[in-house]
Amino acid sequence: METARAPAAPATSRPRTVEAIFRDFNARRAGLVRALTSDVDDFFDSCDPDKENLCLYGHPDGTWEVSLPAEEVPPELPEPALGINFARNGMNRRDWLSLVAVHSDSWLLSVAFFFGAPLTANERKRLFSMINDLPNVYESMVGRKHRDRSGVDSSGKSRHSSKPKQRTDDVRPKNSRAVAREEDEDEDEEEHSETFCGSCTGIYNASEFWIGCDICERWFHGKCVRITPAKADHIKHYKCPECSSSKKMRQ
Repeated sequence: METARAPAAPATSRPRTVEAIFRDFNARRAGLVRALTSDVDDFFDSCDPDKENLCLYGHPDGTWEVSLPAEEVPPELPEPALGINFARNGMNRRDWLSLVAVHSDSWLLSVAFFFGAPLTANERKRLFSMINDLPNVYESMVGRKHRDRSGVDSSGKSRHSSKPKQRTDDVRPKNSRAVAREEDEDEDEEEHSETFCGSCTGIYNASEFWIGCDICERWFHGKCVRITPAKADHIKHYKCPECSSSKKMRQ
């Protein structure tokens, strides 16, 4: 898309109710997801590192745009991450897109809170509860299954009982975390090609042992978190190092 200054949003277009703010959020989110998935090649080409500081915007009509930041100070809306184009060629493409996705999620939440500031506390709680029921931009980009509030997937099985993106027709022992070699290993590699280690960011490999955190739902190489298959057999609910540290800090 052509680079231009981001236009200020007209005051009349500002959403004021929980439902209106949610619709605005969802439309902007859809545009950002499209930029990082189906339109990713166009988005990549739009982020020319030789141009000025560029930002990725999601618009209320569901479109996306790569453009210069707004000139107004302060801006009409919170601004997204500035200069996303500068790191485009200096990072692994997948890592760069993931970083843009995370920044996009942060921007969406800031815009929603900007619009939701005049709401009551209960209204904001309802708004962000509705937002939390949606997969975020990062989850949509990497193809990670959105976690529901119960902490279990749609099949009713805890994450630690199966390997990344387990097929529903593939039966596993309840406490087995090992990712074993199978006759359909080639198909398995393709199926799980979007699963990355939460520690080293390495991509899924069926020949390696993986373990899933029951708290944050990320997957890890066993070697990265110092868990062996034998040790995993005795773990009922696994917590990754980051989640374990977070719990200790809260205590």
